[in-house]
Amino acid sequence: MSFAREVNRAIRSTLVLWVIGAIIYPFVMIGVGQIILPFQVNGSLIKNNQGQVIGSSLIGQPFTSERYFNSRPSTTSYSTADPKKDEAGVLKTGVSGASNLAPSNSALIERIKGKDDPDPSKRVEGDLNRLKKAGIQPTADLVYTSGSSLDPHITPEAAKAQVNRVAKVRGLQPQRLETLIAQNTDGRFLGIFGEPGVNVLKLNLALDGLKSAS
Repeated sequence: MSFAREVNRAIRSTLVLWVIGAIIYPFVMIGVGQIILPFQVNGSLIKNNQGQVIGSSLIGQPFTSERYFNSRPSTTSYSTADPKKDEAGVLKTGVSGASNLAPSNSALIERIKGKDDPDPSKRVEGDLNRLKKAGIQPTADLVYTSGSSLDPHITPEAAKAQVNRVAKVRGLQPQRLETLIAQNTDGRFLGIFGEPGVNVLKLNLALDGLKSAS
């Protein structure tokens, strides 16, 4: 009888702990989060003036147009490829992750410096040449991918390096764009951790707002 009683007690304790840990606690945390930090809990989603969700402040997007501040390169193209139509193989490493190419790897050097070839189809422009043609002084984060390939930020220096190009295309004064960059620069966490960064999506959204107001 004592053995059966102990087994029964163990089963009841397991069920009680399961209900507390797997049901009550998660739902309580969800409720508290929705009340205290609803923006963060729901994915830090960013909406346009029409109320449409256009992205998250936590995940970058592949901006490449000259009208916008460009993002840093991404091994997975910020996971925007369709897994069923991924001819370029940008998702072969998963939804996030670095290329893990060594600095001496020919594929990495080719992507950055380019490759000249008599056959135009095999010629690679390279990120350095592309940036220089656009009048942009290359910075490390405009050439190298992040560890996750989803980084939504670039450095303030990388944003300022693109000011003249964006100002010329949009017909704006560079000073206005520099002010916009300063307004959309996130400082160090708690003032001491990390480095300042510019959220590219937020900056470009503000840029469109500046354009419509001009």
